[in-house]
Amino acid sequence: MFESLSEKLEGALKSVTGQGRITELNIAQTMREIRRALLDADVNFQVAKDFTDRVKEKAMGSEVLTSVSPGQLLVKIVYDELVFFLGSENVGVEPARVPPTVILVAGLQGSGKTTFCGKLAAHFKAKGRAPMLAAADVYRPAAVDQLRTLASTVGVPMYAVEENGEVVRDAVRVAREAVAAARKSARDILIIDTAGRLHVDERMMDEVEAIKSAVSPHEILFVVDSMTGQDAVNTAVAFNERLDFSGVVLTKLDGDTRGGAALSIRSVVQKPIKFASTGEKLDALTPFYPDRMAQRILGMGDVVSFVEKAQEQFDQKEADKLRQKMRTETFDLEDFLGQLDRIKKMGSLRDLVGMIPGIGKKVDELGVDDGAFKHIEAMIRAMTPEERRNPDLLNGSRRRRIADGSGLEVKDVNQLLKQFREMQKMMKTMTKLMGKGRSVDLGSLVGGRR
Repeated sequence: MFESLSEKLEGALKSVTGQGRITELNIAQTMREIRRALLDADVNFQVAKDFTDRVKEKAMGSEVLTSVSPGQLLVKIVYDELVFFLGSENVGVEPARVPPTVILVAGLQGSGKTTFCGKLAAHFKAKGRAPMLAAADVYRPAAVDQLRTLASTVGVPMYAVEENGEVVRDAVRVAREAVAAARKSARDILIIDTAGRLHVDERMMDEVEAIKSAVSPHEILFVVDSMTGQDAVNTAVAFNERLDFSGVVLTKLDGDTRGGAALSIRSVVQKPIKFASTGEKLDALTPFYPDRMAQRILGMGDVVSFVEKAQEQFDQKEADKLRQKMRTETFDLEDFLGQLDRIKKMGSLRDLVGMIPGIGKKVDELGVDDGAFKHIEAMIRAMTPEERRNPDLLNGSRRRRIADGSGLEVKDVNQLLKQFREMQKMMKTMTKLMGKGRSVDLGSLVGGRR
């Protein structure tokens, strides 16, 4: 995400951070490089110009010119301006005073709109809310079935109108009846999926405007494919003129995107980016925080998001249980497998490592691979529960069976067991140093696998 933009911005800033002082000459050169980096990332021309003009104005202030570390102060100015252009602060979905909170989702076909609806339902359900989905995309083949499948996976109800096995092509009716159904079944959030087109057209706009008039949604979210660059901004402008939407959702941020849409839309339509989607899985949706995104663009990491993802998978009771196992030296391969599952649920390993300050764009250099745990997991799953709990049972013949069952070699099994014993020794030493009553740093379990 934003890798190309990050590298170019880092290169532009490096030319100044290494100099003793800032001058009009090196500031002008740096601003040209930053503007070129933004334009290469498909950022709107006027947005790129406004951005560099603001940075230059602040960089030429007396505070920067007299600073003992002007280069570092310039980096802070660029960071502050990125945060400003991305929206300054997180803006969430405000609940309605009288449920349900109706959220109308609009966007072009192929932007990930229907999948986003499922992710948003999962997001709210995880927070203890009671969402419901409504299938108002009555034209795209299998759209209703797709939403029904997503609803089933998330575990929430889905409303659709079908007669004689056929979808009733009346989106306004679907939306209106869905609101009544959500209210009757005490659902506090209704997410309405609407039809998209391959391009903006009057028929689509007229229909989504009619839905808006019929149900008076509390939120209208415009879903945009981040990979479409400048076209995404043009589409956002067209939708906003007709719908006056309340927020933007950026999808496919995990793809080969240049980032221009994210940096341009907020400034052009003056509407906040509320969510960002970074994968296909239903939990790959996060509220959008401008400061965290700016940190990642500048290679500063995003430790807050990292901790939040960890907290979703680990709780204090689990930590106490692991601490006890470590203290009594009963932490086994079954426990280790459970930790691997939790780490996988946190998301892409590459993204997680990229959130660590100081690493950012160096993920490729470190050889971080999302399949790093795959072989380890395969070997452990090829063991019997008894063998996982007591690795000492693994003699030569058992190791051969495990190697065959996991598609690996005996030497790989031997290496896993060696690493696991080393980790157990490290845990034993760590618990002695920590002393009784202190909490376990679960992050150390990840590093301890080597």
